Amino acid sequence: MSRTGKAARSRLAERLADRGLRLRHMAVLAALVDFGPHVQRELAARLTIDRSDIVKIIDELAAAGLVDRARDLTDRRRVSVTVSPAGRALFDRLQADAAAVQEDVLAPLNARERARLTALLTRVHGHLQDGAGTRRPSR
Repeated sequence: MSRTGKAARSRLAERLADRGLRLRHMAVLAALVDFGPHVQRELAARLTIDRSDIVKIIDELAAAGLVDRARDLTDRRRVSVTVSPAGRALFDRLQADAAAVQEDVLAPLNARERARLTALLTRVHGHLQDGAGTRRPSR
């Protein structure tokens, strides 16, 4: 599973690099599209990205016109980040790239096999989300 995931991420990273982007750029855009505007600090926590790194990523996205930043009027230390219309349009294209990579990775499977794989991975993911997969054996 690890090698398959790594290969898929590498293929997507190559497509993103063609656009001058990295996986983290896409992750930030996805979070903003999916969950709406975020305070920079909360966005870093949601994506488990170091706060200093999130600043650099947002700086790069803002320079490209893909996100907008605004200081909170009640607390000038807080910076809110919103995806721009250009960022939303680019994210739609990035999703198409991700779908193409997924299609390529899953090419050896027929529709029934893909559905089964999806069901199994969804079940494993749900297990991990419930916290059951984080228990460590006692020593």
